[in-house]
Amino acid sequence: MTHAVPALTIERLSVWLVESPIAMTRLQGVGHVKDTVKRVLVRLDAGGLTGWGEAAPWEVFTGTAEAAFAALDRYLRPAVIGQPANHVRALLRRLDKVMVGHAEAKFAIETACFDLLGQASGLSIAELLGGRVRDTIPLSFSIADPDFAADLDRMRAMLPAGHRLFKVKTGVLGHAEDLRRLGAIRDTFGDAVDLRIDYNQALTPFEAMRILRDVDTFRPTFIEQPVPRPHLDTMAALAAAFDTPLLADESCFDATDLMRVVAMRAADAISVKLMKCGGMLAGQALMGIADTAGLAGYAGTLYEGGIALAAGTQFVAAMPGISLGCEFYMPHHVLLEDVLEARIPHQNGMVVVPQAPGLGIRVTDASVRNNTRVLAEAAG
Repeated sequence: MTHAVPALTIERLSVWLVESPIAMTRLQGVGHVKDTVKRVLVRLDAGGLTGWGEAAPWEVFTGTAEAAFAALDRYLRPAVIGQPANHVRALLRRLDKVMVGHAEAKFAIETACFDLLGQASGLSIAELLGGRVRDTIPLSFSIADPDFAADLDRMRAMLPAGHRLFKVKTGVLGHAEDLRRLGAIRDTFGDAVDLRIDYNQALTPFEAMRILRDVDTFRPTFIEQPVPRPHLDTMAALAAAFDTPLLADESCFDATDLMRVVAMRAADAISVKLMKCGGMLAGQALMGIADTAGLAGYAGTLYEGGIALAAGTQFVAAMPGISLGCEFYMPHHVLLEDVLEARIPHQNGMVVVPQAPGLGIRVTDASVRNNTRVLAEAAG
C-alpha cells in the first residue's frame, strides 16, 4: 500500500571504501581480476530512513574505487547534503554540474535516493521506474577461470539447478585454446546450454573476421565486443557478415554512443551496465533508444556486490527490452563475502526480483564491517 511521501531531505552521507576476496581468478580480454575486488558503499540518511548505494569501478573499464571514494566524499557530498532525495533527476543534474564523469559514484547516490523513495512510498524501485514486467531474470554465468576444468565442473553443478546461460570469455589465451574450450563445452553439454562469446575488445580489426568465422561454428547466441571500442566500422562489417547477433559493450557507454551504434548498424544488441552509463535513469534512456531501433538488451556488470546488483535487478525487472538475461552472479559464485544480510535468491537459473520496498534488501553498518575489509570511511 502506498502513502504520502514524507520530506526526504538528505541529512547525512556515509561512504566506505571496501575490499572483498574472490573465489577464483577471472581472465578477460580487457584485463584480469584476481585475489580481491574493491568497491565503494554509500549510505544516505533522510527522514528517519536509510538508503544504500554502491559504486564498483574497474580500473581498466571505467575508473578506480579510490577515485570514486574521493569523488563521493570530497566533491559530491556538499552537493547532496540538504537536497531532497525524492527529486532524483534534479539531484543528478546538480551532480553533473558539480563534477564531470564519475558515473559509478553518481549511480551510487541515485541508488540510495531511490532506495529511500521506495521505502517512503512503500514501492519497489522497479515500480518507481514504471512497473515490473518480470519477476525473475535469466542468469548468465561467465566462463573466465584460467582453470578451465574447474569451470566445466561449475557448469556440471549449475545445469541441474536450472542454469542454461553461459558466456565464455575469449581472446585471452589464444585462438586455438578458445576453439578447444568452446568445443569442449559443446561436446560435453550440447544444446543444453545457451552459449555466448565475449572478447572484451581482444581482437584487432585485421583478424576479427577470420576468427569469428571459426567461433561462429559453435552456434553462439551472440558474440560480444570482438574489437576495441573505437572501431565501429569493423563492428558494422561484422554485424553485416554474420547471422549470429553482435553485441556492443565497450562501444556503448551512453546514449551518444548508442546513437552512433544505431546509425552505423554496428550491433544487434547492447550490454547495459549501470556502472558505465551512470545509473538507472540513464539506463532507461538507453533502452528507450535501443527499443526504438530494435536492439535487444543484456544486463552486464563489472565486479559489483549485492547492493549494486539489487539495483540492477530492480532495473531489469522494469525494462521489457532487456531480453537476453543478466550476469548478476558475483555474490553467489565469485565474492567470498558480501554486505547483504541475505543474498537475493536464485531459483531454477533465475534471479528472483525482490518485492519489498526500495531495493528490497537489508544492509546495516554492522554487516558492512563484518563482511568486508574496510580500507577507508567518512561520514558527515
